[in-house]
Amino acid sequence: MKKLLFGLAVSALALVLVACTANKKETTLDNDALRFKKEYEDLNGTTREKDGKTIREVNIPEDNPIVYSNCTEILEMMNDKQSFAVYFGFTDCPWCRSCVETMIASAKDAGITTLYYVDVKEVRDTLVLDEQNNVKVEKEGGEGYAELISRLESVLDDYALSDAEGNEIATGEKRIYAPNIVIVKDGEPLTKVDGTSSLQTDAYQELTDEMVTEMQEIFKAAFGLLNDKAACSVKGC
Repeated sequence: MKKLLFGLAVSALALVLVACTANKKETTLDNDALRFKKEYEDLNGTTREKDGKTIREVNIPEDNPIVYSNCTEILEMMNDKQSFAVYFGFTDCPWCRSCVETMIASAKDAGITTLYYVDVKEVRDTLVLDEQNNVKVEKEGGEGYAELISRLESVLDDYALSDAEGNEIATGEKRIYAPNIVIVKDGEPLTKVDGTSSLQTDAYQELTDEMVTEMQEIFKAAFGLLNDKAACSVKGC
């Protein structure tokens, strides 16, 4: 009888631990979703320090699929040959705020339960031109950034700078711009989309129905890659 009671107690404890683990994971996901909502909505209507313009208002659902990540974790998932979508952006990026609501809605429509988010504002390197228009490093990238650039090189855009006359100077490197949404299948990058509409010429302009429809089509095709559907790509910022 004692052995039976002991066995029942162990089984009950195991169930409790499993439940706690599941609840912890669920709570973490919920926390990420709410954190993302707060970070983006807290800037609604405020003034952007970089250009003095009013930041676009966005409404992020509480049940969004965002999970915070970083360059090292993305690399680890690629090494494990996982399939996933990752959004590179940052809170006050005006182009990001132009497409973030459509991105989230489209991800949910496509059955994407986890959309990884890497805030690239602080982790990217920064290159500048000196007086002779030579490219030099002003700030090194954060942990894992250089390696991630290498792994995603096939889908990333070139990193270019503009000189005093507005001429474009190639740096010879690739760049993770914002927004960039990258689809990875079995550890390999398949495509990168910027998510913004080709009809949108200014990051702060009011979005039309036509712009939103185009963004929906872009994200539908991109997220569909995780289900072996066709891909689509347009300009970014």
